[in-house]
Order: sequence, then structure tokens, then C-alpha cells
Amino acid sequence: MPSNTIAPNRLINEKSPYLLQHAHNPVDWYPWCDEAFEKAKTENKPIFLSIGYSTCHWCHVMERESFEDEQVAKLMNDTFVCIKVDREERPEIDNLYMSVCQAVTGSGGWPLTIFMTYDKKPFFAGTYIPKESRYASTGMLEIIDKVNTLWRQDRSRLIEYGDHIMKAIDNSQMHETGDSIGSNVLDRCYEQLSSMFDDSYGGFGRAPKFPTPHNMLFLLRYYKKTGEKRALDMVLKTLDAMYSGGIFDQIGYGFHRYSTDRRWLLPHFEKMLYDQALIAYVCVEAYQLTVYKKYKDMAEKIFAYLIRDMKSDEGCFYSAEDADSEGEEGKFYVWSIEQIKSILDKDEAEIAIKVFNMKPDGNFKDEAMGTSIGTNILHLNINENNQSLSNKLNMPVEQFEQKFEQITKKLQQERQKRVRPFKDDKILTDWNSLIIAALAKAGRVFGNKNYTQIACIAADFLVECVQENGRLMHRFKAGDWDYKGNIDDYAFFIHALLELFETTFDTEYLRQAVTLNDQMLEYFWDKENGGFYFTPNDDDDILMRTKEVYDGAVPSGNSVALLDLIKLSRITGDYTLEQYADKLQKAFSNTVKESPISYTQMLVGIDYLIGPSYDVVICGDKTSKDTIKMLSELNSRYIPNMTVILYPIDEEEPDISHLAEHVKDLESIERKATAYICRNSVCNAPTIDIQQMLKYLNA
Repeated sequence: MPSNTIAPNRLINEKSPYLLQHAHNPVDWYPWCDEAFEKAKTENKPIFLSIGYSTCHWCHVMERESFEDEQVAKLMNDTFVCIKVDREERPEIDNLYMSVCQAVTGSGGWPLTIFMTYDKKPFFAGTYIPKESRYASTGMLEIIDKVNTLWRQDRSRLIEYGDHIMKAIDNSQMHETGDSIGSNVLDRCYEQLSSMFDDSYGGFGRAPKFPTPHNMLFLLRYYKKTGEKRALDMVLKTLDAMYSGGIFDQIGYGFHRYSTDRRWLLPHFEKMLYDQALIAYVCVEAYQLTVYKKYKDMAEKIFAYLIRDMKSDEGCFYSAEDADSEGEEGKFYVWSIEQIKSILDKDEAEIAIKVFNMKPDGNFKDEAMGTSIGTNILHLNINENNQSLSNKLNMPVEQFEQKFEQITKKLQQERQKRVRPFKDDKILTDWNSLIIAALAKAGRVFGNKNYTQIACIAADFLVECVQENGRLMHRFKAGDWDYKGNIDDYAFFIHALLELFETTFDTEYLRQAVTLNDQMLEYFWDKENGGFYFTPNDDDDILMRTKEVYDGAVPSGNSVALLDLIKLSRITGDYTLEQYADKLQKAFSNTVKESPISYTQMLVGIDYLIGPSYDVVICGDKTSKDTIKMLSELNSRYIPNMTVILYPIDEEEPDISHLAEHVKDLESIERKATAYICRNSVCNAPTIDIQQMLKYLNA
């Protein structure tokens, strides 16, 4: 890192951890602001736009090679007005210019490097650029010189090319409205996932391997709908392999970003909040379906990591932890056998070395160097459990479990003495909404009131944001909210509020969901073509509004909004919302039909629309044993396409009757907990018999 004796640039006044990392670069960085574009126009300079995030390994590399280098910095300052953007803080900027990069180069990633005019039209796009040219990669020194020459001598050509790029991006946003997405598309998606599935190690494709939780959510629903056992097997095999592998932090818990190899052994070590949330949500559903305790354990370990290491004073959760510490990726997480022997007693060390598959010369290779590292990534053998491990060690399972817990605690304590990776401590509405949803669902499925309470505290903090600002905002840091909420913020938080409502039956969460859904339609809905724009209609900070539908590392706001609209329609009885849902899926139907595997979260909503789906109202005293038992039976079953309302007969005028008027005339039978169940809008006779209720639900 550069010496802090270098005068800070303008980023020193920002709150983004990523921007602050660059505040002492000799590059004269600006944040994204009107001042920067005005300066470029006045001085007749192009813009150098660099987009990344605080835990991005190659962002750090490019900073060390170029942005901290006096020679490169001088060239950048002389040629450009330089702007730094945190992609997590300003996803709308990142989305637009990542589309540019993908259109120009055929791929994308971070750091994202864009050269553009002072009216924000790009004419060059790339990712990591080395300082000097090597192999097929043109270096910063050469590129800057070429751009400087072209800007002075042939600027019209650059501007023409920029216009051409933006026209192509605009055309790519034109999703032709089609017919409804049918069950045949679900079948095709299943077939595509099946053909890509790695039968040996789980996951989809070879390497690198990403968790892709929405693929698993889709497959669980496909299994529920069709009984196709391979769909379930693919999910369980993938979860088992991930949980056993090095991608899971066996000592501190939580999942790393992705695996660089096919076997889930060697991860890219950063930890992202959204990965924890989405994987935990899948684990809860897998436990509901199978009742296999390991999936409950898996979710609980993810939550343990987040609550211990990532929870803020406000009760929300921080964004990410870096892969690097002390300038070396993964250093915090790897172990040598000598270290293990120095920490544990002889018997414990022997157990740890066997269980974690450690080797004297290391158990993984550095893919870049092709040589043995000499250190170990702790991992288990796939499908291994406590019984098989205790058999391998020739000891009773209870003794093994006790020993293994002691070993893990000792290694946790020792690891705490190491230099931790950098933690990005900003709070993002969309990512927090994902973990709120996972905690709320786990709270009701596991019967864990602590998870529910943690989810409520985090949700209440986001609700306060709406009350303070009149709308959702995207980022909270150092006491301040900033940046208008995008479609992901709205769709994900509505999803979280609905999960909390069905866990607590607190009508305030439903009321907030209705309010935010109204805002979502007001700010983001495309009245002409259907679907939601990523940015609100009162934000003119970027060149073009885009619609995102691809379900990447995080599902798209449109995909989650589809499910929100369906569930809100069913809960409140406002069936105009389901008409919006229908328009939304038709807006993207031709796109989804072209490659269903790219839109698995969207297909989760389509599966709900196709059905079967169930709407359940329980009329009963909310504190009575029969009501609690009936709800417990519902929560323990995997019925994904279901809404549940509790109509409390112990209240004179239940609040829910004002938000869902269609339930207000329902009555309990003999003042006992009574289930009213409608399947695909056809209602059964009310029942007080739990087995009859489950029969209605095909559960």
C-alpha cells in the first residue's frame, strides 16, 4: 500500500470501504459525481472509470501494479479525469457498464475498466489491465498512450464507436413480449441442469464452480412437482460436496465465494453475505423436504458465522470479508501439519489430520504455479458423517463428536490470533433482505425464536430507513443512508417481509410489504412493455435505464418481484397484483425460453403460477395448543407454493381483516383451530383435523 504521507485524493471524504482503500493513491480519483464530468468537459478530457469492490482480489492487484505507481498515476491524471466506483454501492452504474464490457469483449468481471466521453458514452471496456504489456494483454502504459493519441487526433471515431455501443446496449434491452411460460420450459430447464450436472462431485459444469443456490431452489420444486428423483439427488449431492469441501470454512463456518476446482477444494477465499443467505435458505428447504439433520446443521453454522463475525451494532449484517490477509490470498484459512501439532495434543492432532485430509506437503496445488503449496485447506471426504468418521477412527460416535468439538474450538481460538481478512462493513439493503428472509424461514421451520428475533431487528432497521427517507435507500454506512433503492432492494425486502409475516403473523410486516410494493410499481414498472427497470424513474444519474432478468450470483430483482407479486396477491386478495405478475413473466418469456437455465429464480415464480399452489388460513386462538400444533405441522412440511395467514379468533377485530378482507368472515369450528385451504383457487371444506389438512395439501 502507498504511504499515507501521500496527500489523500477526493475519495477520502467517501464512506465506501472500497473507495477509502484508494484514497491515498497518487491517482487524482473522483467519486461518481457531477464535478468530475464537468471537469472532464471543461478540460476536454475523457473519463477513466474503474469499478470494483473492497474484497476483490484482482482489484487489489491492479491497484498495487498501476494505481499506486507514480508513473502510471501521472499518465492517468494527465490524460483522464479518473472516477472510482464501488460496484456494491452503485450497482446501477456497474450493471450498465458491465453490459458494455460483455458486449464489447464477450466477457466481464472486476476490476471493470471503462474509458468514456464526458457525456458518459463508453468507447473502451476491459477488466484487469497489467501495468506493462505482456503476452496478449496490452498494458496500462501502452493503452493510455494510444487513447491519448486517438482522443487528440481522431476523437470523432471514438465518439461514433461510443454511440454504436450504446445503441447495441439499448437494443439488447428490448425484450419482446411473448406468451406465458409453460411447464415445458420447466422441463427443459431441468434437462439442461441435468446435462450439466457433475455426477462425481456435484455442482454444474467443471471449474470454476459457483454455489448457484437458485438452481437448487428450482430443482427442489421440480422434484416436488414431478417426483423426478434425480432433481432432488442433484441438490443433495451438491450441498453435501460443498459442505465437505474447502469452499466451506470448516473451522469458522460460512462459505467462500466459489471453488477454483471441480472438487470444491480450493476456493476463492472471499466470503459474501449474499452467498451465506442464499445457501442457508436452500439448506432450510432441503431440511424441510428430507428431514436430514445435516442440512439443519449446515444452515445453523452459516448463521453462527454471520451472527458472530458479521452482525452490526444496528442488528444488520456487513457485506463481505476479503480473500486476502497480509497480502496473501487464503492465509487466514490454511494450516500446516506442524501448526496443528503445536496447537492440539497428540490424539487430537491425529484425529484432525485424518478427518481434515491433511498431508505433510499440502493437500492442494496452486493452479497458477502448478506446484505444491505445503499447506492444507481443511476439508472432509464427500458424504462423510460423524458415524463414518468415528468408525474410521475406531471410537464411539459420541466420543468422536466430543473430541471433534474440542478440536474445532481450539483451532477457532488459535485462528483468532491471526491477522483477519479485511471486512467490508457497509450495510446493503438488498443483501440484508436476503439474510432476513433466510433467518425468518429458519425461525419457523426450526422453531428457533432467536433467528426470528434477529431477523425482526434487522427488518425493523430497514423499515426505519423507509420512515426516515420516505422510501428504501440502498446503502447505510457510518450513520447515514445514501443512494435511492434499486429494484433488488425493493423486491428482496418485500420477499423478506413476507417471510417474516408468515413466521410471526405480525401484520405490520405485511403492511410494509404492501406499501413497498406500491412504491415498487410506481418507481420501477415499465408501463408500456411490462417488467421492472433496475433504477427508479426519478434517478437521472446514469445514461440509460436497464432491465435485469438474468439470475447470476444473486437472483434478479425481476425474478424475485414475480414471486412477491404472486404471494402478495394471494395473501391480500388483491388479484390485480397477479395480473402484474402475468405481464412481468410475459415481458421476459421469449428471453427465458431461449435459455431457461439462466433464469432459474424466475422459473421458481413460474412454477408457483402454474401450480399446484395453496392458500391456507388458520382460524384459531394464536396461543392455544391446537393452533400452535397446526402451524407447526404446516411449517415442518415442504410446500413451497403456499401462503399461510393466521386469523386470531381471540382478537375482537383482527388487524389482518383490514389487509386481507377475504378472510374476515371466516370462523373457527367449535372455537378450535380450523384450516381453510384453497388449491388453485378451489376451496375445500374447513377442517379441524390436522391429517385432513395435510391430505388437502398433498403433504
